[in-house]
Amino acid sequence: MMRKPVDTGDPDRLYTVTGGRSRADESFDLVTLIVSESGPVPGMQSEHARILELCRHPTAVVEIAAELMLPVMVVRILLGDLQDTGRITARHPRAARSVASLPDSALLQEVLHGLRNL
Repeated sequence: MMRKPVDTGDPDRLYTVTGGRSRADESFDLVTLIVSESGPVPGMQSEHARILELCRHPTAVVEIAAELMLPVMVVRILLGDLQDTGRITARHPRAARSVASLPDSALLQEVLHGLRNL
């Protein structure tokens, strides 16, 4: 197995990545799915370009943060930039309507029992 060389360069400070901003748009939670609406363009900030590449398919905010190795708050700020320019769309997961609309637990037990018998 070949090891990657250690990056000896100084990492960018996080406030540099966000342009000095420390507050993010609250519309992105950890499971919000992000989809690119365009590709990267020359001159774009590298983190923005990387997000657009990662989100060709719906990708959760937490996955983007893990892939970029950046805190979620920083990623949320960057996503806000991209959303403001129309380069991404955000899809929020739906919450269950109510407990009454969920399947009966007895039915779920029967399905589980049937699956185990396969």
